[in-house]
Amino acid sequence: MGYDIERFVGYVNEGLLCSICRDVLEDPLQAPCEHAFCTACIHGWLVHHSNCPEDRQMVDVSLLRPLYRYMKNDLNRLQLHCKNREYGCEMVCSLESIDRHERECEYSQIPCSNAGCTVQIERRNLDGHLAVCEYRSRECPNGCGYTILSAEDTQHNCVAELRTELELLRSEMICRVEEAKHEMESRLDSQRRHMVQKESILQNEIEELKSQMSRMMSDVRSLMAAERQHRQELEQAELEKRELVELLRGLQKDCRLTTTEGSRKSTNFRPLARLESVKRKPREVTVI
Repeated sequence: MGYDIERFVGYVNEGLLCSICRDVLEDPLQAPCEHAFCTACIHGWLVHHSNCPEDRQMVDVSLLRPLYRYMKNDLNRLQLHCKNREYGCEMVCSLESIDRHERECEYSQIPCSNAGCTVQIERRNLDGHLAVCEYRSRECPNGCGYTILSAEDTQHNCVAELRTELELLRSEMICRVEEAKHEMESRLDSQRRHMVQKESILQNEIEELKSQMSRMMSDVRSLMAAERQHRQELEQAELEKRELVELLRGLQKDCRLTTTEGSRKSTNFRPLARLESVKRKPREVTVI
């Protein structure tokens, strides 16, 4: 349904009226034949019809389009009275801003916010009504802190209400303690599983380190044995070197003796014999 034409100030162009309800267009849509309708009106019409109510041309919901921009501008500039005019509101504003005004209008009829109260009251008088509404909430005059929501609650039993409140608090506390207990147990189980897993990993790493240490100690012992053998071979080679040096010195001395031929032959025979004895000594060379 459209806006009541009686609310508008001044002349309203015929083209801005709905072809179905004959009121001023509300949320307008336009058919291919350029006839305009309120959205609610044309949708309701097309439930039972398949043509335009003006010229009977075929119309489908999918063919409906928004109003032309110039027509939309003309529509928005129309001036009309607030719908609360009968309650005393004298506001006149454009159609474009009427919805915003009516949502905040002080003369709008709104329901009381207290549960159980069915009174409709003007927005401007709502505070005064809430102060005297029989369904308003207030605290117990005996000081127990209970919120009285209706007239029947004025005779409530303060002791019983406090006991009920304590039971509720006790139940809530027990629930919270149980939740905290379950959460802590869950965390402890998770940490315990993590620690067991970590311990297993560390144990494997320790075993691997022990294995590596054992292999390293074996390699060290092998190297030390090879080093001892090599040292012995070096000592033997050094001994042989000294013997050869002494032999060469003896040969040099013998060569200087030029007294007699017999003496030379005797001298030559002794160093050669010593040289042969050195050659006959076995030598082992170890390659590391």
